[in-house]
Amino acid sequence: MGKVKPLFQVISYLQYPLLLVALGYMAYPYFAGFDRFWTSANNALIFAGLGVGFSTLQDTGTTQNEFSRKIWQSPRKGMITLAVISATTLVFLLVGMYGLYFARPGIIKDVSFGMLTLGLGYVGLLKAAIEMHEHHRIAPETPESP
Repeated sequence: MGKVKPLFQVISYLQYPLLLVALGYMAYPYFAGFDRFWTSANNALIFAGLGVGFSTLQDTGTTQNEFSRKIWQSPRKGMITLAVISATTLVFLLVGMYGLYFARPGIIKDVSFGMLTLGLGYVGLLKAAIEMHEHHRIAPETPESP
């Protein structure tokens, strides 16, 4: 069991090439023409969702930087961050489902699968964020009772 955590940590580094592919898809219309913009945006959303999903395989017991540590140690900032991630996740999933099943052909329909994939990646991000908040939160001082 001790070798599994480092393995997942290594696998989580696949997030970087996946996010670079997403960036490439967003830059593609600048070189190939904007008539393929929404198809390219959908592909970028798909790879961004995969990248976010892979990023959640990292160890949640450690923070990556000082900024992250300050957020997760503060109960108030941590809850605000969790609320924002939750709302964003819900929006991506709802828009993706709506576009996939109910939208007429158009922009929403074109990017719906990408939005849904990004929303699923954010579900994993939300779980990791909850774990980060639990591991790093500094509870307020409570007076000892006699």
